[in-house]
Amino acid sequence: MEKKTYYVNIASQEISQIPYGNNAEYTIQATDEEVFLLREKFNEIHEDDIGTFVRAHIPFVQYHQDPENDDYDTDLQDAMQMIYQLATPQTKQAMDESGISPKNENN
Repeated sequence: MEKKTYYVNIASQEISQIPYGNNAEYTIQATDEEVFLLREKFNEIHEDDIGTFVRAHIPFVQYHQDPENDDYDTDLQDAMQMIYQLATPQTKQAMDESGISPKNENN
């Protein structure tokens, strides 16, 4: 499959082929299937975010005993790993230099 250039913004969970505004936080080269998988991960993060919102209204549950926050953290780390693996060399270098590259022996 042919890889295309996409621009990804984690905060807005946006994946676009057209750079505009601040959507070009990360630049990746990906196939349609890889973009679909990243979109699915963003959907999971969105669902996790709703769960953490609901949980936030239960004052006696501690953060470190909160599976909703654990799910959110895990899915966000997975998304960052996917972005790093698909990133252009310039994006990987920027992620490495800023200290946000995933810590993985296979990078």
